Amino acid sequence: MSPTLRRRKIRGAVPAPDEAPAPDPAPESGPEPEPTTTPAAPTGPTRRGERRRTLAHSTPVLLLRAAHPRHALLTAAGLAIAAALSGRAGREVALVLVTVLVGQAVLGWHNDLVDRRRDERRLPSGKPIAEGYLDPGTAWFALICAVLLLVPLSVSNGVTAGSVYLGTVAAGLVGNVVLRRGWFSWVPWAVAYAGYPAFLSYGGWGGEASGNPPEPAMVALAAALGVGVHVLCALPGLVPDHEDGYRHLALRVALRIGATRLLVLALAWVVLAVAGLLVVGNSVGLSR
Repeated sequence: MSPTLRRRKIRGAVPAPDEAPAPDPAPESGPEPEPTTTPAAPTGPTRRGERRRTLAHSTPVLLLRAAHPRHALLTAAGLAIAAALSGRAGREVALVLVTVLVGQAVLGWHNDLVDRRRDERRLPSGKPIAEGYLDPGTAWFALICAVLLLVPLSVSNGVTAGSVYLGTVAAGLVGNVVLRRGWFSWVPWAVAYAGYPAFLSYGGWGGEASGNPPEPAMVALAAALGVGVHVLCALPGLVPDHEDGYRHLALRVALRIGATRLLVLALAWVVLAVAGLLVVGNSVGLSR
């Protein structure tokens, strides 16, 4: 072999000093892992909405909703205004207001507890006990506590006045259980409202307070007002009451003249009863 050919072979086998070897191919690798991110806590309207829902489902708010607050406030405010118009002192007016509020809360909780099974068949009913947000045992506990508070509150208006008011609450409790389905559904309402003039006329400050009997005309007009309020309160539930076989006064009249006419008639009845109470109270007063 010639020296020239030998040099060519050696030159092809051994790389030249100035030639760098080719780099090894990079090892294959899978896709890069995505960085993990921790979800941020909700802020702004979402958190405020959750806070509102939590507050709406808290036990105090649910108890307030189950107490029929609108009817309770109207009744308590009406009796407090009547007490003020009759010349009662400010602290006595406040006592009347608180006493009636507690009594109406007792009636509202009892009504929702009695109607729980009926309301569960028509969800959503807007009633916390029927919808499962408020435990019935909690409502019963609140009711018993309210009754224990209502007794000394009522007696603080005077023994006679307190006994009369406790009698009106008892009439409402009986009305929640019996008489509400038939023709005499108006009787507990008339009896309860007829006792309000006596509660005010006998009332005062402290257990030793004693007043005078109420005017018979005031008692009769208050009873008439109770019948009108009963019809107004029964109007929203006419359809379910009819489906459940109830035949109370408001439903019987509505089936004859229609719900719209009954609403107008009931409103006129209530306005006339209130006007009569104001006229008689201004002319002869609340007590004899």
